[in-house]
Amino acid sequence: MLRNIPKILPPDLVKYMMEMGHSDFMVIADAGFPGTAHAKRIVRMDSVEIPQLLEAILQLFPLDYFVPDLVRLMQKLDHEPEVTIWDTYRELLGKYDKDNAFHDFAYLDRLAFYEHAEDAYVIVQTGDTSRYGNIIIQKGVCV
Repeated sequence: MLRNIPKILPPDLVKYMMEMGHSDFMVIADAGFPGTAHAKRIVRMDSVEIPQLLEAILQLFPLDYFVPDLVRLMQKLDHEPEVTIWDTYRELLGKYDKDNAFHDFAYLDRLAFYEHAEDAYVIVQTGDTSRYGNIIIQKGVCV
């Protein structure tokens, strides 16, 4: 048993996070995301909501301060209402971004997001049903 690893994180996800190198990225996906179709590696966490998982991950995961688009989201359609879960993401990133790497989100349209996900080191599929909950975070160096 190890100390200070949030209990929500399963061993295989911790292993993948440790294997990831600088500039590798992970997708934390909502319940509707076609994760299995796009994943090199997938961790299923169907009973977990993204904000709780993101908070646990950010405690251990340095963000990549070398790139401007280290956190990417799926662009909503113009006619849709504001996405409230993004405010939660901003709050968590502000709380755990020790290198002040995060400034704002980059947005990818749906199909581009899916294509980009195919290059992810790992996709974590959650049971979250929030609209536009999918998020990509890019790993930086731990100094």
